[in-house]
Amino acid sequence: MDDFEQQLYAWLAQIPLGHVVTYGQLARLIGRPHGARWVGSQLGRLPPGSTLPWHRVLNARGSSSLPLEKGGSNRQLRLLRREGVLVVDGRVSLRRYQWDPFQE
Repeated sequence: MDDFEQQLYAWLAQIPLGHVVTYGQLARLIGRPHGARWVGSQLGRLPPGSTLPWHRVLNARGSSSLPLEKGGSNRQLRLLRREGVLVVDGRVSLRRYQWDPFQE
């Protein structure tokens, strides 16, 4: 595991319950300002059963980038709802729920 991956997982682990970040935000936090797709790729490689809160990472529109499941459901958005995050028309208000680690 390289330094970027270690930083990514460290930041990911810190995202508080009921908050979200974007792929681009995580990329900037680890020093890869144009690495949003790389972040998504790394999250897609997390091992099954990982306890890292991958579901708290959304695209820049506040939407899930995951495909819908059978029946039109989205696991990521279900997990966020369980944490108290309001999802309206498949989107999360970044203004309301986006975590800013420097404002704590």
